[in-house]
Amino acid sequence: MKSIAAILRRFSLVAVTLFLVVSSFVVFAPGASAETVTIKLGSDKGMLAFEPAKVTIKPGDTIKWVNNKVPPHNVVFDASKNAAKSADFAKALSHKQLMMNPGQSTETTFPADAPAGDYTFYCEPHRGAGMVGKITVEG
Repeated sequence: MKSIAAILRRFSLVAVTLFLVVSSFVVFAPGASAETVTIKLGSDKGMLAFEPAKVTIKPGDTIKWVNNKVPPHNVVFDASKNAAKSADFAKALSHKQLMMNPGQSTETTFPADAPAGDYTFYCEPHRGAGMVGKITVEG
């Protein structure tokens, strides 16, 4: 009888220890913190604007661009106004193809090693009308 009780105590101790070890990984392991932020191309009121025009993200986050009102729209990152100071990087983030239909969408994911700072973007057909926005990548 004593040996059965001793075995049960050991088993319970092993089970509790295993539970504590596994749960500590859940508590202390970094979560997948990448988020998706939606930016509308054309405001709900039909203005030639990005909505919102300014957002702050972290490296690894994704921007979902949704064609909203007054198409056509596209998203082009300014080669001279980006924290990476790279025309190639700006081109890689851009979506130059025009979206013609409301509801169309595309995405831009900022690499995990994207330099912190501001990234200016615009809609080519409506840049002259002020359709310009800014994404700030936190360090």
